[in-house]
Amino acid sequence: MNRLFGSAPKAPKPTLNSAITNLDSRISSFDVKIASLNAELGTYQNKMAKMRDGPGKSALKSKALKVLQRRKQYESQRDQLQSQVWNMEQAQTMQDNLAGVMTTVDAMKTTQKELKKQYGKVDLDKIERMQDEMADLLDVGNEINETLSRGYEVPDDVDEAELDAELELLGAEMEMEGVGMEAGGVPDFMKDEVPEFIDEPPETSGKVQEAAR
Repeated sequence: MNRLFGSAPKAPKPTLNSAITNLDSRISSFDVKIASLNAELGTYQNKMAKMRDGPGKSALKSKALKVLQRRKQYESQRDQLQSQVWNMEQAQTMQDNLAGVMTTVDAMKTTQKELKKQYGKVDLDKIERMQDEMADLLDVGNEINETLSRGYEVPDDVDEAELDAELELLGAEMEMEGVGMEAGGVPDFMKDEVPEFIDEPPETSGKVQEAAR
């Protein structure tokens, strides 16, 4: 038949998640059964509490013991399933952690390859030469700044006594020129020649005084 019509499609392989889900559903069914038996046991206990010792109470007690025995069996089976679920959950956690580790390793490998490509293009000798050139340029800049910031001081070979004498001479000349101006005279620098922008020579003090009146 398989040769004529082909083989049946293969069912997907079970996973830990699907197995855990299946076991959880079975555990839930056991919880429902145990809850029903607990309710039944509670009913028997209430009845026996109101009854006197005798055949009726003994028969009711026998039923309660059978219910209790069934409950213990269900609880034992439920505990076994819960242990299986716990083991599978631990295996699932390990599998998830391993998948995370593999993802991290793959990312690190990819990063390592990219870093090798990038650093392989870097010429360390060229970088060192560039650093040396930058240091030389900085030194030249510092020297230029020091040169430009140097003050223009009076040379050491200048005689201060000569400077004092020259300063006193300039002061005397300025006083003489000031006296001449007050007397209506012409300054010394205008006696010898008249500037080109003056059409006529300066008038005497008498004419200036008459014009002022």
